[in-house]
Amino acid sequence: MGTRWRIAVLMIVALFCLCPKSTPATSQSSVATGPGADPDQACASCHGEIYEHYRQTPMARASGPAPDGLLQGSFHHDSSGVDYKVFLRDGEGWMSYARESSGLHGERKLAYFIGSGHRGRTYLYEEQGLWFEAPINYYSKKAIWDMAPNYGSTRHMPDGLPVDPNCLHCHATDVQPSLPTARNRFADVPFHQDGIGCAACHGAAVQHLAQSGKGPMLDLAKLSAARRDSICLQCHLEGDAAIYHAGKSLADFRPGDDLADYVTYFVKAGAEAGGGRAASQYEALLRSRCKIASGDKLTCTTCHDPHSVPSEPERVSYYRARCLNCHTGQAMATQHHPEQQDCAICHMPTRATTDISHEQSTDHDIQRFPGKTRLADLTDAAYRLVPVGNAPAGDRELGLAYAQAATQGNQQAAPKALQLLEKAEAADADDPELHAQLGLVEQLGGNRAAAQREYDRALAEDPNNLTALGNSAVLDASSGRAQQAVELLQRVVRNDPSQVSASLNLAFIECVAGNKRDALHVLTAVQQFSPDDPALRNFLEHGVYAGQHCALGEPIAKK
Repeated sequence: MGTRWRIAVLMIVALFCLCPKSTPATSQSSVATGPGADPDQACASCHGEIYEHYRQTPMARASGPAPDGLLQGSFHHDSSGVDYKVFLRDGEGWMSYARESSGLHGERKLAYFIGSGHRGRTYLYEEQGLWFEAPINYYSKKAIWDMAPNYGSTRHMPDGLPVDPNCLHCHATDVQPSLPTARNRFADVPFHQDGIGCAACHGAAVQHLAQSGKGPMLDLAKLSAARRDSICLQCHLEGDAAIYHAGKSLADFRPGDDLADYVTYFVKAGAEAGGGRAASQYEALLRSRCKIASGDKLTCTTCHDPHSVPSEPERVSYYRARCLNCHTGQAMATQHHPEQQDCAICHMPTRATTDISHEQSTDHDIQRFPGKTRLADLTDAAYRLVPVGNAPAGDRELGLAYAQAATQGNQQAAPKALQLLEKAEAADADDPELHAQLGLVEQLGGNRAAAQREYDRALAEDPNNLTALGNSAVLDASSGRAQQAVELLQRVVRNDPSQVSASLNLAFIECVAGNKRDALHVLTAVQQFSPDDPALRNFLEHGVYAGQHCALGEPIAKK
């Protein structure tokens, strides 16, 4: 065991995770649901015209079975040298990947599509009970296949993205809570209704339908401005950081609730507008002259009909009429640039987004004299986080937002996170996510003993907390407590076998201890999820990990 301890000191790869965990949620559906089901047909008997129009909107078509929305195609990614293909075989959707120079090849069976195709589309697949989003996207504006955002310059085939219920909530209805062991593991399928259904905005219709349309339904017109706007913002607000309140997730949100009770969104104070993200319209709108002058009277549905989308020939006149509802002067209607009827051309131009390749977004800042896109000053001095719309934000939420920034490399964020999270902990000690992230900030600052205390507190309240498990193992290994590190890493890998860092760390310790067959088993298991991970391939092929060497092949043959 002594050798094992000495080598374990060199294992310093940490696991960072700031992903919120979903909590159990009751179904929003009012009738039986299942994959491919359309519970909204129950609404169509009385609201047939609205139903038919809504079926054509991007929201209604935001997800579904992969074969129903398969966009077949192929492309070669230059940086990684990988060839991808999306195709139909025997009525099922598939994605293949291959790189001849290294022998990489394989397939993923695609279960669902995500994205209406208005902007783009990707697909979900399942591997050993875990759900992932494919690392490639179809971009509709340019009609091309390419890598998913942030993967354009990768030099290897990226892993699939874990399917998080909080993200899936904006593409499907009746999203299921994930199981405690992994955020992308579900008891059954990830969601029960394709697209965004009626219940997502109008609430469950159980009583309404039970009384033949005479039972009570949520009256959106009687909601307060905050609760009214929350219905749209549950999906159309993103921010630079989204911090879920303790024990909350978007899966809990129901129409009529105040979104601020579930999540707080933060943006960089240096950003004068929405920041150029594809989903930053509301942040920009808050700074517009229109919103400032109109206050709560102006909301998303002032200009947008959620039940239908104007056709291309109708688009200019439709939105011009929305503008003229407020800009009522005769001169404005008849003399203000009569040669250009499209108000948005000048006052809401489309701009390239900063977070999604090949995509543009309408600028909702509605400037009188639009100039260049006003982005954030990304210097450390300007990196101050503020809640969107001056929403109330406690020490916990702001501290977690700064902790997220710290793990992304912002050096000034860590001291702010530490100060705020310590205050929040003193006020409410029963919060595993707070403990885990406070431990992470302490670890980043080199305070190992304090970090370990926080991880222990997190695990006492949530034995499956990934951040606490993974980083406690790193601390144990680097302090010579190899057996404790192995036990923690085994728990991580048992809960979520797709965790590459934990698998590599576990395999390295086992290899050094002489348990080479166990090490090889761990590595080949995670290779099913990450077939082209550079560190994994280097360990398997050359016995090298984190600059250290431990050969796998020959000792196994001797056994």
